[in-house]
Amino acid sequence: MSGTGRLEALSDGVFAIAATLLVLDVHATGAGDLTHRLLQAWPSYLAYAISFLTIGIMWINHHAVFQQIGRVDRRFLALNVVFLMVIAFLPFPTRVLAGHLRHDATTATVFYGLANVAMACTYSTLWFYAARGRRLLDPDADERTVRGISRAFLPGIPIYALATASAFLSSWLALGLYGGLALFYLLESSLLARG
Repeated sequence: MSGTGRLEALSDGVFAIAATLLVLDVHATGAGDLTHRLLQAWPSYLAYAISFLTIGIMWINHHAVFQQIGRVDRRFLALNVVFLMVIAFLPFPTRVLAGHLRHDATTATVFYGLANVAMACTYSTLWFYAARGRRLLDPDADERTVRGISRAFLPGIPIYALATASAFLSSWLALGLYGGLALFYLLESSLLARG
């Protein structure tokens, strides 16, 4: 494997497991016929969709980041492990969010948002550690792409923090912002990363 091959294989495995775990918490339980129970499970569908998109976009961006990385060091490996720990944790706040949208929604959306803030913090730390002074970048890494990735990562922490704080005004606003952020970063990853 290449200098980053083992790290990428581990990362891909964690992303895949985290995304798979999300669907295990989608249940049609409760009283009534199956149609009623399936309709009543809408909070699980919503939380699943937002989280799956978020994890998927993180995976896409992780791939884009690793296209720029030429080598790794022990600190970078440790930072990636902490980032993956947050990714692997995401199914739990997703379950909490799905289970409490009808009651205690503020607490659930704040908890979910804090997990996303942690994800943005660890991801930004990982990227900027590698990119600072081109410390771990491939010598052939395109400078426009590197600048584009850096620009894309800069607003992540404050935007996720703002979306989390919005839950104190309205849990529905926070949910809309979380979903909007997932869609924004899906589109942004193909636009800003070009430089």
